[in-house]
Amino acid sequence: METRLNYYASPVAAKFAKYINSAGKVVADSTLPAATQELVKIRASQINGCGFCTDMHTKDAAHAGETSVRLNLIAAWREAKVFTEAERAALELTEQGTRIADAAGGVSDEAWANAAKHYDEEQLAALVSLIALINTYNRMNVIVQQPAGDYQPGQFG
Repeated sequence: METRLNYYASPVAAKFAKYINSAGKVVADSTLPAATQELVKIRASQINGCGFCTDMHTKDAAHAGETSVRLNLIAAWREAKVFTEAERAALELTEQGTRIADAAGGVSDEAWANAAKHYDEEQLAALVSLIALINTYNRMNVIVQQPAGDYQPGQFG
């Protein structure tokens, strides 16, 4: 697949990326557990069909010590017993927040209440921000057909 646009060569796109990368740093520096952050990024990227982000965040998670068993089971998290209840709540919120157009009511009260049982207000703010942010990255990469497979951990910082 050939990329349609060198997103980072465009002055407008580079400026936009700078701002959303800054938003990503705010989330990365939050108290939301790093492992949960990677699970969220991978699951949303899988749903959105973003090969670039799925590749990147799977490699980053593995580089940070995530196990291959857990990485291989993210798409089947409901049936897998390797995720904590808090991680499962985050994954459910991620799925519902990513599939907003597929659900008439958006994110269910049940999914929100379950996440709120496991995360404090600041962590919930980080989780919601992360879900919105990874969906933004996914859409940019899918639109321009950013190819997957070449990413190396640490490549972007």
